Amino acid sequence: MKSTVIFDLDGLLIDSEIISYQLYCDLTEKYGQYISKEAYIHGYSGKTAIDNMQRLIEEYHLPVAMEEGLAFTSWKEKGYFRKGVPLKRGARELLSYLKRRQYKIVLASSSSRKRAVGVLSQNGIGAFFDHMVFGTDVKRGKPCPDIFQKACEYAGELPENCLVLEDSEAGIQAAYSAGIDVICIPDMKAPGKGFRKMETAELPSLNEVIFWLEKMQEEELAI
Repeated sequence: MKSTVIFDLDGLLIDSEIISYQLYCDLTEKYGQYISKEAYIHGYSGKTAIDNMQRLIEEYHLPVAMEEGLAFTSWKEKGYFRKGVPLKRGARELLSYLKRRQYKIVLASSSSRKRAVGVLSQNGIGAFFDHMVFGTDVKRGKPCPDIFQKACEYAGELPENCLVLEDSEAGIQAAYSAGIDVICIPDMKAPGKGFRKMETAELPSLNEVIFWLEKMQEEELAI
């Protein structure tokens, strides 16, 4: 029986993927380049800021150092985030449900701690989480399994007792490689056929996760 639910952040809990895309547009356009939404979705969604910046600089031949690029996008993001980043549909209801039923709740995000904690606090949901793991806590980012392995370690649970909620292909691959069941709630892009084979389920919103968990519990109790 599942005892721990592990959440991704961007595009899953908060509606921030479109902001992330806009940041990379702002940077590339500064140097006369353009990154399409399709290129962002396929190459950057679900990855760490450092990995993305390195790739962005290389692919678009940007005349900036890594630190300069990160500083620019961080500065721009603060402006967007000050306006508020809304939660995805069903996020608060699902977190409340899990807390009432004494699930362990873990955040596993490629984001930095300061950024993640700030946006969770802004939306009043930080207290729901028992543990948090960030991209800087592991050597390899998604699609490698490190962040979800660390989440299981923090929760003190075996992978088979955990459930990952993700929106990106990189996140699906990471959870699958960690041996954890993963439900995908797509955001900007539905996962490809190969990634769908790795999913335990694919649901339209976080609201449906409650019904999925209750169905699984009923089936397990009926055995």
